[in-house]
Order: sequence, then C-alpha cells, then structure tokens
Amino acid sequence: MSSDLLDGLDPDQRQIAEHLRGPVMVLAGAGTGKTRTLTHRIAHGVRVGAYAPERVLAVTFTRKAAGEMQSRLRGLGAVGVRAQTFHGAALAQLGFFWPQLVGGAAPQVVGGKIPVISQAVESLGLRLPGETLRDIAAEIEWRKVSMLDMESYAARLVSARDPRPVPSGISAEQLLDIHEKYAAVLSERRQIDFEDVLVLTTGMLETEPRAAIQVRERYRFFTVDEYQDVSPLQHALLQVWLGDRDELCVVGDASQTIYSFAGASSSYLLRFGAEHPNAREFRLERNYRSSNQIVQVSNKLMKGRPGALTLRAERAEPGAPVSAEWFVNEHDEAQAVAASIRVSIAAGTPASEIAVLYRANAQSAIIESALQQLGVSARVVGAQRFFDRAEVRQAVMLMRGQAKVADPRPLFQVVSDVLRACGWTASPPEGGAARERWDALNAILTLLDEQPPGTTMQSFSEELLARSQAHHEPTVEAVTLSAVHSAKGLEWGLVHLIGMNEGLFPNAYAVDESGIDEERRLAYVAFTRARNELRISGTAGSARSQRMPSRFIEEAGLKFGA
Repeated sequence: MSSDLLDGLDPDQRQIAEHLRGPVMVLAGAGTGKTRTLTHRIAHGVRVGAYAPERVLAVTFTRKAAGEMQSRLRGLGAVGVRAQTFHGAALAQLGFFWPQLVGGAAPQVVGGKIPVISQAVESLGLRLPGETLRDIAAEIEWRKVSMLDMESYAARLVSARDPRPVPSGISAEQLLDIHEKYAAVLSERRQIDFEDVLVLTTGMLETEPRAAIQVRERYRFFTVDEYQDVSPLQHALLQVWLGDRDELCVVGDASQTIYSFAGASSSYLLRFGAEHPNAREFRLERNYRSSNQIVQVSNKLMKGRPGALTLRAERAEPGAPVSAEWFVNEHDEAQAVAASIRVSIAAGTPASEIAVLYRANAQSAIIESALQQLGVSARVVGAQRFFDRAEVRQAVMLMRGQAKVADPRPLFQVVSDVLRACGWTASPPEGGAARERWDALNAILTLLDEQPPGTTMQSFSEELLARSQAHHEPTVEAVTLSAVHSAKGLEWGLVHLIGMNEGLFPNAYAVDESGIDEERRLAYVAFTRARNELRISGTAGSARSQRMPSRFIEEAGLKFGA
C-alpha cells in the first residue's frame, strides 16, 4: 500500500521503516539519515493503518528539531502525529490535568533561573558574580534531572569516589542553602522552572491513575530521537507514559553524547536491550553527508570507544583532504580563516554553506570581527532568534494580513511586495546592521522558493506562523558562527573548526578520563558537521601561556602544518 513512500530508503533504512511494532532500538551514526528514516517509518505506519496518527508521539530534544520533524511528517501525509520536546509534551499535560487534580491554573514557568537565584543569594547575604550564578543554575538543573533530593545531592558533593564540583566563590554548605532558598522563592512566587515541569508531570502521572489512563489512551506509539541524551528524569517520564506497554522506538548514537555535564546519559541507549529483552536492534552506518576523507578521520577519532559505530561513506567522490593548520595566536588564526572564507565565497560556495565552529562562545567575537572587516556576513548561533527579529515579526504579521485579501497577482510578487514594505530591496546593502536585516528578509523569499507547487498566500503565511512557533528557522545567507554544542543536528558544506589546542579543546575543566571522553565526542560531532571540506586550526597562544596541539588531532590521524 505504501511501497512508494519507502522507495527512496536504503535497505537498512527500509528495514527499520517496515518494522512498525516496538520495542525497537536504532543505533544511527552521523549523517545516516535517521530523521528521514524515523519520519518515513511513522508515515508508513499511518498509511498502512498500523498507527492512528493522533496516538503517535514523536519526542526530540529541541523545538527546532521538533518543528522540522513535524514539517516532514506533514509533507509525508502523516497529519495528526505530534512531534514535541519532552518539556513541550509534559507542559501540555501539566496544564491540562492541574485544574482537574489540584484546582486553578498550573504554576507559571519562569523564563530563566538566574533572577530567582539572584534573589535567593541576596536573601542569604551573599554577593556573587554572574559566572557563579550561571554555575549554580547548572547545578540546580543537574540535581533535578538526576532525580536527587537534597540529602542525596549533599552526599554527592562530598563523595570520595565521584564528588560534584562546587562553583567557585562559595562553600558546599552555602550551595545547599542556595538550592533550598531557590525552591522557597519559587514556591512563594507560585512558579516552577523547566525541570519542575518534568518532575511534576512525572509525579502526577505516577500518583493519579485517572491522569495516567488518559495519557496512555491518548498516546500508544512513541518515538524518541537523540536517545543518547536522555536524562534520568526524562527516562522516568517516558516510563510513566509507556506504562506496561513497549511500543517504543528509540534512536541514538553513543558517540554523540555531549550533554553528560547536564545529566544526560548514553546508558539508557546502550542498555536498551536489557531493559526491553524482546527489542529489535538496527544499525545505520551508511553516511550520506560527508566525504570519505571526513568519514575516515571521524572514525579514527572514535575507534574502540563504547558504542561507537563505523561509518561508511556512500558518496563516490573522496573529497578534499582534511587540513590542520597551526597559528601563532588567535588573531592570526581569525584573519586567515576569514580570508579563506572570502576566497571560498568568491569561488561559488554560498555563505550559508560555511560554518566556523568553536568550543567556547567567547571565541566568536574575534572571528566575527575578522569577517566583518572583509565584508562577509555572519550570524552567531545563540544570538537573537530569527523569528524574534523586529523586521521578521513585521513581515509575518503583514503576510497574515495579506492572506485575507484576494490578490490575483503571482505569489512571488505579492510576497516580495510585502517584504519591500519591511525594507527589503532587490540588491543587498554593503554590510553592517542593514545587511543583517536584508539577509533576514531575503531568507523568507528563499523559503518561498522551496514551497511546493500550488502554494497559496494563506498556506505560506500559515507555514511562517508554524515555523515561528516551532523556532524552525529558514536559511539565512550568512556564514554561521557556532559553539559545537549548538551545532548538533546541523551540517554545512565547509566547516572551519578553530581553537584545537589543549586547554581549549579539550577544555581545561576536563581533568579526568570521563571528561576527556566527553570532549572527544564533542570533537566527533564537530567533525561530522562537514559535508565537503573540514579545515581545522589551532594556536600556540601567547608567550605567557603556550598551548599544545589538541590530542584529538593525533588521534584522528592528522597533524598540524605551519
């Protein structure tokens, strides 16, 4: 009935898509088409009648990924299937059941922990810098997702075998006081944080059979992407959703576990078979993204590591050799990388197909400045979101209004006229803020080119609104600057990976083997973001702090050239 839906899948992908009943574990390497496989599996199940679409819940870790999955499912005809984050699904359930079980509206979710922590710290007579406040916020998050009460957390702080580090400037006793006061301030305000959403939803479903029955009746089939990044708290919520059923498909790659510091654990992926003895295990190791040169250095980096897959490049062309260049200092590195990028753009590589990746966000400023000096547009991931930009909000609002008006003109002309009203012109300005605004508006026009035949002003405006709500951003014609953590799930034709030296990548805080392993996995994620070219660089630092090349360069079979 739906063989045409599966015709474009390779044999491994198709086997997964045709195995519709759980439990299923898919070990999927970077660039192996896991999202394509997942969405086709769900759409195939809906088309053949194995799944009622409204009873399927696809869970992923970011709103952007959920928005992309929802869009793909819609395009495959699986209308009615929900794609959400753990937090999004839990928040909806909490908001629905709270009035019935507790009474009144559910507590408000705070936008961030720092203001609440600041109040807690001040009430305790302490004064702490912003960096320490952020470290405390991370500790609160880690404690909650690790499902530790205050007594258990206090024991971890002084554990002889594996003590938790205490943020600088405070004692363990003060840290515990801040945790307690933070909870008290939230309670006084009748507020909760994002981790509390999962805690409360899990507890509610565990203790209220009526709520659990309704959720399990609503959702029967579960798919969880990026399963290597599941925390103990998310795993507990998933178990409550499932109950005594096993209609679960999980997908992950232990080599891409990069959030252990935040409580994530690849153990749930690696022991899935023990937890579900009748589970089917599949592997996706055909890499369609990267050249063979990139695949080979990535494999070498992870060889022999627990759960590591061996990728096989499916692209015929070998690609350019992976380069590694050593510079005297960060200024020379930034200038050389920026000049190389300008040459690549002049040779025909779109700016949106180029990324500069780094270990720490602080590294972005110098490379952004170097690119600006050469007139190259760049956007920093983690800066202002696309749909939060004033000109983009205005354009979406005007499009929604225009959709209500009968207009016989071609859709492209209508949309371009709306964008002109927001400041777009046929030719881009030279640079600076004006070029950033133009790039953002032009991205909407590029998105229009990607729409299927028959798209109307109404459907296009609805697509923009859906993307805005899901933070599913279109492509902006600019070089991407991103920390590696934020680049997870993305890809570019050309990737420059900068700052590959000891103390920076791996990070100076990685002092034991588990910390180094996490940094290695992060480097693997960085390598596998590149499709055609990967250019790595590092610096000797300064006379006061000489740096050595990153150990990961040698492990990947590379060496720095001058």
